[in-house]
Amino acid sequence: MKVKYPRLLEINSRVWIKRFGKDATLADVPDSQINFWKSNGYDLIWLMGVWDNNKKVVAEFCFEPDLIKSYNEALKDWRKEDVIGSPYSIDKYEINSLLGTKEDLLNFKRRLNEAGILLILDFISNHFSAKSSLIWTNKEIFLPADEFIFKNDPYTFYQSPANDNQYLAHGRDPLFPPWKDTVQINFYEPEARKFLTNILLDLAELCDGVRCDMAMLPLNNVFYNTWVGVLKKYGYQRPEKEFWEEAIAEVKSKRDDFIFIAETYWDLEWQLQKLGFDFTYDKKLTDRLAGGNVQSVCDHLQAEEDYQNKSVRFLENHDEERAIVKFGREKSLAAAIIISTVPGIAFYFDGQCDGKKIKLPVQLGREPEEKQDEKIKEFYRKLFSITKEEIFKNGKWSFLETTPVAPSDLTYENLLAWEWRSGDDLRIVIVNYGNITSRARLKFDIPVKQEEIVLKDLINNNIYKRSLKEISEKGLFVELKSFHSHIFQIIEQ
Repeated sequence: MKVKYPRLLEINSRVWIKRFGKDATLADVPDSQINFWKSNGYDLIWLMGVWDNNKKVVAEFCFEPDLIKSYNEALKDWRKEDVIGSPYSIDKYEINSLLGTKEDLLNFKRRLNEAGILLILDFISNHFSAKSSLIWTNKEIFLPADEFIFKNDPYTFYQSPANDNQYLAHGRDPLFPPWKDTVQINFYEPEARKFLTNILLDLAELCDGVRCDMAMLPLNNVFYNTWVGVLKKYGYQRPEKEFWEEAIAEVKSKRDDFIFIAETYWDLEWQLQKLGFDFTYDKKLTDRLAGGNVQSVCDHLQAEEDYQNKSVRFLENHDEERAIVKFGREKSLAAAIIISTVPGIAFYFDGQCDGKKIKLPVQLGREPEEKQDEKIKEFYRKLFSITKEEIFKNGKWSFLETTPVAPSDLTYENLLAWEWRSGDDLRIVIVNYGNITSRARLKFDIPVKQEEIVLKDLINNNIYKRSLKEISEKGLFVELKSFHSHIFQIIEQ
């Protein structure tokens, strides 16, 4: 990938495709849609939910009270047929007929690639559908159980749909109840690892990268701690290497530009980066931005450069509340400038840039009508027109220190600032992430030698003239209202 710091858009594909017609497929997506993405500077399009999920589990597992409550909140007039099942409870890696055929997918990828955009698809390493057809054909890849284990924990384990005398584990995150519509992969079984690696090799022909769901769960220590009782009972031995280390290396040996993105938590981001992931979720930044503690955000953005460069910065996705709801309107826009102007992947969710407020459960196949927020749309249009420039995609980023304008004025602590450089080209980003008007001084090297410089505020369309001597000796004076920002470019007079 030529872009060091790409921009990614996630699309809930099974819902989104219907915007082009009731029975539309990927073949019906117009060129104008791809041109729109290109004009906004998107480098990666993640079609979330393209794989064929197993319809047999919908009636049994998708109408539990908590899910029904979420359906009622998101789609007041939902009907039973709107519940199409989780896109993470897949049968196998075949394209969902709602989106078309394999040929449609490949053609869509070609069209994206011709526009300079790469296609990202899901890889769900931890589990398949609880009634996946693979249980009949490849049962050795799943975590087994016996009747005793099942009777002691019938919530985590279940009777195999392929054999009444066999039992399996549901997929799970050890901190939460199991996902009952899934079956757990056994990462201590060599055949399971080989099977999943072969899937990844196949996907390298269909797309340009994968977003790996819950990528920390296959780690040897995590898997052992989650399933220690079963592993000991069946005598499974700990593998010598991590699954991801082997699988990523094998795929990269065939296609070295294939992108691996990890959804991960629990401070395991750095470990997964070392195992070969190109990028890892930065949920910690999301939470710190939501919490509003400016110092914690400042500290986070001063981590090691390699870690920063491989971080995925986001405010929302299909698992999170909508940004405008979670952060509030003004704060969400300030946070958007932050995640859009720091290193790593800048990640957006379909509808975020329209100001959508409703979080749609992934089990629903129909979205509600929402009025678009024209002011938020205009804000993102302007932000994207600024940040799609080469300097933000491949330039050099550096954090800048703010200093007080007077000893008694501590509001400088609310201001976050950094620069982007590419040759003599320079951008200065300053965000007031506090809830009061704040002031600071800011020193940075100026690539011109004029006595007076002109600063063009790209985000607010203002022009400022300032003394080069003052900036060099005291620092640029900045005053910003709560959750307001500057993105400065130095222009020649």
